[in-house]
Amino acid sequence: MAIDQSKYTTLQQFLLNLLSLLTILPLAPYINRFMPIVQLGQWHIDLFLSILIAFLFTRILLWIFKPLIIPAFVLMVGVLVFNSLTGRYSFTNVLNDYQGVVQGNWGTRDSKQVDILSLYPRKVESYVDKTVRGIREKATYNDSTVRNFAVAHSLEHFDEYWPKYGKIVRYLSLFKHIRQNFKYVNDSQRDEYFATPMETIKNGLGGDCDDHSILMASCLQAIGARTRIVLIRGHAYPELYCGNQEDFETLKQAIVLLFNNPPVKELYYHEMKGEYWINLDYSARHPGGRYLNDKVYALIEL
Repeated sequence: MAIDQSKYTTLQQFLLNLLSLLTILPLAPYINRFMPIVQLGQWHIDLFLSILIAFLFTRILLWIFKPLIIPAFVLMVGVLVFNSLTGRYSFTNVLNDYQGVVQGNWGTRDSKQVDILSLYPRKVESYVDKTVRGIREKATYNDSTVRNFAVAHSLEHFDEYWPKYGKIVRYLSLFKHIRQNFKYVNDSQRDEYFATPMETIKNGLGGDCDDHSILMASCLQAIGARTRIVLIRGHAYPELYCGNQEDFETLKQAIVLLFNNPPVKELYYHEMKGEYWINLDYSARHPGGRYLNDKVYALIEL
């Protein structure tokens, strides 16, 4: 039986309800980290459900004994302050989560490339053939240097979202590290050189587009991802296999949430026969950046 609370003044009622709202705002995204992905079509509603759970929790506290909301609010703020000092889930993450759900549901467009991958050439020029063979020979992921590099940097970012997104955060963390630290270096004008991922790592992450593609694809393969390298006119870039449409929507939600400064306006991807692949080129600050052109010469799945 709830305690009789009819003697609270209007001001006291207002202040306690305000504390209830201020408790819900950080509590909902904190709960959301541990909820499974919930989608309704293309709508991501798990944060909305978390808000409802947080609202019901505070309503129960107010119904039992209104002043209980005060220690609940103090505890929530205390946890976030402690997390801010220890580099864990903090006020910044709370804000990012709200921005991410708004951007993911209303602000980010999908841009499927029309008929780009309908070309699977059986006969190509000798230069393309040589390029494909060279990339295949150098893209290795079963080396200790590659594996250790991939594991270390897959843990570098977004670990607080592991309970929600699982292995996706490892892939996105690795992408972020390589993208932030890779430096473009031309090959010689006479010859095309394909560096192994071990060479690129030991060289301080320097190389050209095919070296980047080999490095990114190999490192992701080393931690369990499925990847391929797309050879287009004048360029090569890696792609990550997303899975089916539902898997793609989950990855999309994670990208919009974790790469939201500036907000992700559009995500470019390839889809054929229900399989979704997303661009991991260094030319964009987030996975799913714009393709440089649609002249596809070869698909090199590792």
